[in-house]
Amino acid sequence: MKQTVMMAASLALALGMTACGGKKAADAETESAKTATLTYSTERLGDQIAEAEFPVDDEGYIVIFDGTDFTGWRGYGKDHVPERWSVEDSCMHFVRGEGEGGDIMFGHKFQDFDVQFEWKVSEGANSGFFYLGMETLDPDGNLEYMCMSAPEYQILDNENHPDAKLGIDGNRQSASLYDMIPAKPQNSKPWGKWNTARVTVKDGKVAHYQNGEKVLEYEIWTPEWTDRLQACKFSETEWPAAFNYLNNKHDGHFAFQDHGDEIWIRNVRVKEL
Repeated sequence: MKQTVMMAASLALALGMTACGGKKAADAETESAKTATLTYSTERLGDQIAEAEFPVDDEGYIVIFDGTDFTGWRGYGKDHVPERWSVEDSCMHFVRGEGEGGDIMFGHKFQDFDVQFEWKVSEGANSGFFYLGMETLDPDGNLEYMCMSAPEYQILDNENHPDAKLGIDGNRQSASLYDMIPAKPQNSKPWGKWNTARVTVKDGKVAHYQNGEKVLEYEIWTPEWTDRLQACKFSETEWPAAFNYLNNKHDGHFAFQDHGDEIWIRNVRVKEL
């Protein structure tokens, strides 16, 4: 049975009141969930706010992309979905070629969450899933890359893209924390095949999963995290702005990367923890 949910203070209050209220309160909670909405930003840097109902599946996950439309999604730094992203065969599809591209992001921010989705790529393709991302501006007012504020779950054709052989110990292969921690075991499926992905963040503890297996875990915003940043391309000397954003605690957006290659995404769902 499908429901909808609001990630806002009013829902938290309703849930708190039903904890000791018996059947009548539980019924009220169900009705509240059916009519609640999720808020999200619709313009660059979140200047405008919209709200819409999103379904909740039988496991309690909010389905933020169900294969029908892009409600809640927009281009990174944009107020619309770029034309190279489309909905086809119940998938979010990015195509190579001409026309407006760019990363696509979900407008609501999360901090502690369990997010899951399925992905596949074309031969030799490279992409990524960003989480805890922010829309940031440089001193001249220009939009900066999302990777400057967001850890990246790598999406890659390991067999055919050269990035798989770069980095250290496979830390640029599929499901890795890009350029920082390798995914082990490396269990991705070949291009053209569907993979399942999952990222959990709770109180700074992060885990990546691929095809049902936990492949890495780490703790963000700790001294160890700072050391990891200093040892990679996001170091204080090589990329100081990225080092600053990534080293400070924040909530943020989910986004899929435009790396110029064809990818498909489906069944994106999230549960706040």
